[in-house]
Amino acid sequence: MKSTFRLGRAALMALAAGLLLAACGQEENPQAQQAAPERQPHPVEVVAIARQDIALEKSYPSMLRSDDEVTLVARITGILEQRHFEPGEQVERGQPLFSIEPDVYQATVNQHQANLQSAQAELSRAQRDAERFERLLSQNSVSQQQVDQARADLGVARAAVAQAEAALASSRIDLEYAEVTAPVSGVIGLAQVNVGNLVSPGSVLATITPLDPLEVRFQLPQRDAFELRRQLADGNVESIRGVLEAPGGSGAASQTLSGRLDFLGSRVDERTSTVQASATFPNPDALVLPGQFARISLEGLKRFDVLAVPEIAITQGLMGPQVFVLDEDDVARARTVELGEVAGPWQIIRGGLEPGERVVVGDPAGIDPGTPIDPQPFGGDAQALVEEVEQAEAEAEREAAEAMQEQEAAEAMPGEEAAEGGEDDA
Repeated sequence: MKSTFRLGRAALMALAAGLLLAACGQEENPQAQQAAPERQPHPVEVVAIARQDIALEKSYPSMLRSDDEVTLVARITGILEQRHFEPGEQVERGQPLFSIEPDVYQATVNQHQANLQSAQAELSRAQRDAERFERLLSQNSVSQQQVDQARADLGVARAAVAQAEAALASSRIDLEYAEVTAPVSGVIGLAQVNVGNLVSPGSVLATITPLDPLEVRFQLPQRDAFELRRQLADGNVESIRGVLEAPGGSGAASQTLSGRLDFLGSRVDERTSTVQASATFPNPDALVLPGQFARISLEGLKRFDVLAVPEIAITQGLMGPQVFVLDEDDVARARTVELGEVAGPWQIIRGGLEPGERVVVGDPAGIDPGTPIDPQPFGGDAQALVEEVEQAEAEAEREAAEAMQEQEAAEAMPGEEAAEGGEDDA
């Protein structure tokens, strides 16, 4: 709650009271002015401040990404003969997408299979010749040179078989590349090459974008990253929940997804003093698309062992932000404080207060240093307290507006009566 609103409420109440007194024609008693009455204690919620764990809700700008997005490229040279999809449709992993002269590459496979069979036949012949010359050498029927030649021919035959096998394997790979299939499931974009065009290795064919799940990358300020790492180290990973809010188009309502935090970087970017993080969000209905900018909120974050007061208790003093602390006589004393983070209706206090001190946590409107206080119990629900004060402020504004209208009406009446009197005289 802003201090200006609280001050505005007090001013409106004073104005309403003054206008009502003027409208009723009441006059102050001179004796009452001389003898100021003793100030009555101001009833307001007070609590002995203590350290506690405060839940935070942090949000950060982010950009949506598809972690498994794939750009299809040709890996062989040939004419693009067929396209087996319609742009923008959902394709499944393994689904045929393009055909690049599969008949030509099938013929190459057949040729290499025949070459392999020929090489295997030559290997069998060389094997038999080598074995026969070995037997004849033991009988002194052939020379050593003939045996060595037979062994060399056997080695050449074996190498020819290995070469034919490698060529066949390579041609089979090319044949597989002739039929381009989807490596992932997702939505496929426009074809970048029309049917009938020549493609070569590296030619971009199309892009497949998986929409479920989506990855969201964002930057955490280093202080938030350190606090989050501390919380994750305590084993509270499951308690961190991500909520993604992406703006809708053409005035449509924003889209909201729920996910989980799955990565927190280990170094601080020296240029931005931030830490990289990412979260994953299921997106089965494709409500949001990669490339959108959105805000991600992390729920379940906490600040541990901190001092905090309802935000409404903070006012602005001459020395900066302040709260009212009660002394032993239940008199309000202003205390300048150092503010930390805002956690919903709570304001974390980084300095200026000590545990056990009694702090005014209710609406400080009408309280000045030295005001006697009638301490009222605080139930611990800061949000309800803020809503109660906001409702009271709205009521005060309404009363002030009504009083001003009554005053304006009262001031206009004498002029109207004078005008009527003049008409009667005429």
